[in-house]
Amino acid sequence: MHPLNPAVASTFRPPVMEARRWLEGVSFSAERPLINVSQAAPLDPPPEGLRRAIADASLNIPEAHLYGPVLGNGDLRAAVAQRWNAAYGAKLEPANVAITQGCNQAFCAAIATVAGQGDEVIIPVPWYFNHKMWLDMQGIKAVPLFCGEGMIPDAADAERLVTARTRAIVLVTPNNPSGAEYPAETLRAFYELARNSRLALVVDETYRDFDSREGAPHDLFSDPDWGDVLIQLYSFSKAYRLTGHRVGALVASERRMIEVEKVLDTLAISTSQLGQIGGLWGMTHLGDWLAGERREVIARRDAMRAGMEALPGWKLKGCGAYFAWAEHPWDLPSPELAKRLVSEAGVLLLPGTMFMPEGDSSGLRHVRIAFANISGAKIDELMQRLAAFRP
Repeated sequence: MHPLNPAVASTFRPPVMEARRWLEGVSFSAERPLINVSQAAPLDPPPEGLRRAIADASLNIPEAHLYGPVLGNGDLRAAVAQRWNAAYGAKLEPANVAITQGCNQAFCAAIATVAGQGDEVIIPVPWYFNHKMWLDMQGIKAVPLFCGEGMIPDAADAERLVTARTRAIVLVTPNNPSGAEYPAETLRAFYELARNSRLALVVDETYRDFDSREGAPHDLFSDPDWGDVLIQLYSFSKAYRLTGHRVGALVASERRMIEVEKVLDTLAISTSQLGQIGGLWGMTHLGDWLAGERREVIARRDAMRAGMEALPGWKLKGCGAYFAWAEHPWDLPSPELAKRLVSEAGVLLLPGTMFMPEGDSSGLRHVRIAFANISGAKIDELMQRLAAFRP
């Protein structure tokens, strides 16, 4: 056997790739094509204007093909700071922003600056599986925090999990996989816990552009000392359909950025220049278009809620942004259910076990449905197929 890093070997294989393997050897008819609700990535390319901006840069800006600044291009960092100041009532400077190779890299960099092997990080469950995978691979213990009503975690419960080895708490809102939008008071309670316990609070807001609420989702940036506690993560991928270009952002104190720069320089040196140009063009020109995308996602959320409420035996536990977290009605483990739904119903979704600690029985009764990429008509058809399925 070749040598293996036990920390890397200990974690699971990428869940979305595992689910795709379930499609091998299965055919779908034109009358009943596959309904793929396994992944949240947009399926359509960016709007034409954004694509033209990238194409023009590729042809006419020679430096777009070279290394850029490790922490990202200054114009995009400034645009993020300006937009966040307007959205959150913040007072950010471009120096508070790093542009990363997608939000996953932003998470990896954030964790690398706060925790190391043998440390602990508290994460609500169900968790985003790539967060758990990275913690595993770094030898960091992921401490599960079980959510309550509406899939909302409680800071008082988290406080009981804090030990001498705890370094950070991670929150995702709107949540992946549950879709839950965390109330501002929940985020404030976790912020105060982190500050009082001298922990970092990492808030992943990948889906902030599709939050159904009006106004700022929290007021954490209003604290003049927010940088002592808060690290915020963001993704351009969902907002501007830039998944293939890998552009994310990390917002933190200038002092932490010194450490973030070390991590990013080692991982990738710099984020794609063309992707950053696309992200900046999107922020500058696609405000009305993005507002329309948000309205459509909210409409699909409403259709999902209505459909699940009418689905016999199913219980919708959380629903928002791109995701629904639902309890199925059968005495059938969710991994087996998910595989059978592919061949028997033409539906690809992810079992709850992919988002829960190993051995946790609740994962066997839940599934995640990534509904944002299918139309209202397809949501209706999904409900019909789930209603007709018999184990």
